[in-house]
Amino acid sequence: MSSTPPVSLPEPTTSLKGALTLRTVAGLARAPLPSGDLVFDFSEVTEVDSSALALVLTWLRQAKARGSVIELRALPESLLALARLYGVESLLPVAA
Repeated sequence: MSSTPPVSLPEPTTSLKGALTLRTVAGLARAPLPSGDLVFDFSEVTEVDSSALALVLTWLRQAKARGSVIELRALPESLLALARLYGVESLLPVAA
């Protein structure tokens, strides 16, 4: 498993790839979000843990603070299950 962040944060749509785990999310959490509204596509994410959920919540907090909107696409069921477990599923702006 690589310890390199899975992606940089281009705009407006970011396709996340590979594992989003404690080993990979630190760099993404520290990187500033691009300006404007953003879409994150999780269709190529292969593994998540609670760090991925923390990352998404960090992005949502940053976007809200500057008046931007984030949309999440193709969230893995395992990430949704973690969000339900922690009682934050309703906070996730999941695309229909």
